Amino acid sequence: MKRIVTVAIWAAFAGLLPPGTMAQAQTASPELRVATAPKAVVTDVSAQRRRPLRRVPIYRQEEWAPDVYPRYNPGPNAVRDCTAHYVQEYRPSGTVITPRMNCWWRPG
Repeated sequence: MKRIVTVAIWAAFAGLLPPGTMAQAQTASPELRVATAPKAVVTDVSAQRRRPLRRVPIYRQEEWAPDVYPRYNPGPNAVRDCTAHYVQEYRPSGTVITPRMNCWWRPG
């Protein structure tokens, strides 16, 4: 009983219990105590209705287009011809040498 009263005093002191609860906890006998569930409190947040999720429409392309340049068919037996070389690039950290490649289609 002392523990219950001590916990109730600390809870009332911390502001967790309403002021009238302390007197009821001290005067009630152990045989007459009945545990009651707290009533559901309707708050502004719980009373709000949920909005339906927004659906984003997806439009498909009617014609497939490759993402490569040039966008033309080089024809049958075409060969891709490439040249590679190194160039100097001037960067804030210093001059660096980087590879460059140029490619084109030629009839095979």
